[in-house]
Amino acid sequence: MEKIYILCVEDQREVLNAILQDLAPLEPAFFLEGCESAPEAEELIEEIDARGDFIGMLVCDHVMPEKSGVDFLIEVNRDQRFKNTRKLLLTGLATHQDTINAINNADIDRYIEKPWNAELLVRLVKQLLTGYILDQGLPYEKYLPYLDTQILFERIRK
Repeated sequence: MEKIYILCVEDQREVLNAILQDLAPLEPAFFLEGCESAPEAEELIEEIDARGDFIGMLVCDHVMPEKSGVDFLIEVNRDQRFKNTRKLLLTGLATHQDTINAINNADIDRYIEKPWNAELLVRLVKQLLTGYILDQGLPYEKYLPYLDTQILFERIRK
């Protein structure tokens, strides 16, 4: 059975822990992983993909050492293996130009400023994962309690 991962990338450990804690209600259905840098996330993505599992969602900070979150998301977006992976930029320090770059070149699905609202974050991740599962053609039934049923039913009716 396939595993769907939510990968959170944030260089500040306490912030990363807060994101993971806020998304913990989704853990019965999805696998949560945290990385403190883009290179660490790239390595984990390759491991997950090599096992035949899925990266359903990336929640990424922008300002990080070694490689920015926007640059990381652009690279992921260019990799056809992850064409349906949903991307959320969660940052407080992106400039207007960084945000435009993320939208135009990383094809981000959502942008949230720090500090974030936990309920909003979970709601958006549920919406994005619903679209991911449907676009991947994965069986959605086992994920029902963790999906946005309104989006699900609208897409199924079409």
